[in-house]
Amino acid sequence: MSQPERFLIITGVPPEHADAVLDAISSAGGGIVGEYTHCAFMNTGTGRFKPSTAANPNVGQRDTINSVTEARIETFCDRAVAKQVVAAIREAHPYEEVVIYIVPLLSEDDL
Repeated sequence: MSQPERFLIITGVPPEHADAVLDAISSAGGGIVGEYTHCAFMNTGTGRFKPSTAANPNVGQRDTINSVTEARIETFCDRAVAKQVVAAIREAHPYEEVVIYIVPLLSEDDL
């Protein structure tokens, strides 16, 4: 099996920041399928976290378990632009600590 050439990229973001993060992903070369750009799947869920007393949370309160509405963004990118896509997400994202899942994808040739 060869090295994966594409990655699934997943992150959660406050809904009001989703468009900015999606635009950043696209500008960095992610979310492209043929002649289509800005490709992603989104759904809404609940993010849960407890910032320490030393944290500087964008939302929620320190030293308290917080639950907030988030938009989950699932998109993908080629290996050649993966670092740029992840950097673009971090730059556009409002959170102090951004959770980004990077999942290698199999190609049809690997099946």
